[in-house]
Amino acid sequence: MTSFSSLMGNQTLLPIIQADKPEEGVAIAKAMAEAGLNLVEVVLRTEASLEALSAIKAALPDLIVGAGTVTNEKLLKQAIDAGADFIITPAVSEGLLAKLADCGLPVLPGVSNTGEILMAREFGYQELKLFPAALSGGAKFLSSISSIFQDISFCPTGGVTADNKVDYLSLNNVFAVGGTWVAKKEWVAAENWQAITDACIAGNA
Repeated sequence: MTSFSSLMGNQTLLPIIQADKPEEGVAIAKAMAEAGLNLVEVVLRTEASLEALSAIKAALPDLIVGAGTVTNEKLLKQAIDAGADFIITPAVSEGLLAKLADCGLPVLPGVSNTGEILMAREFGYQELKLFPAALSGGAKFLSSISSIFQDISFCPTGGVTADNKVDYLSLNNVFAVGGTWVAKKEWVAAENWQAITDACIAGNA
């Protein structure tokens, strides 16, 4: 199975797309691709999310497009059917981890504490999302557990910003950071796609 970090390649920013309409998702994804990004996450938080994921795949076939906010088997199947290249969850349970293990796609499970990290590792996962990072101890938490979970690396999301991303990326057990700050709602509403491109360039620097 391909690891999530190998999909990321040299990209240290996991840009998050939340779209209210499929065409909006495509425009955001195009702006992100203009920044040189090869991989994006579409969060399944709106009714248009799955359709947006499929539309982005059709419009930008070279872009790696995954589904986030996958919390159950139904959403997992819908994401796979929509063409997702990878799966990201905000949390874990034994039942969900078992389904993820059989889905055939790279997965980044979401954890928020040491018990969940241990459970995910027991299912074979060594790359995890810390979410919500800022409320789960942030960079200090990840630094403090690095000697305990030496084989685990993280992509923190939730409360990560342009100002604090370096605090995370400077840690040896962090391979990327995820964020919505590169596609602010007001930019999307104003169709200011250049602002998204610029933010992604800075965010991945």
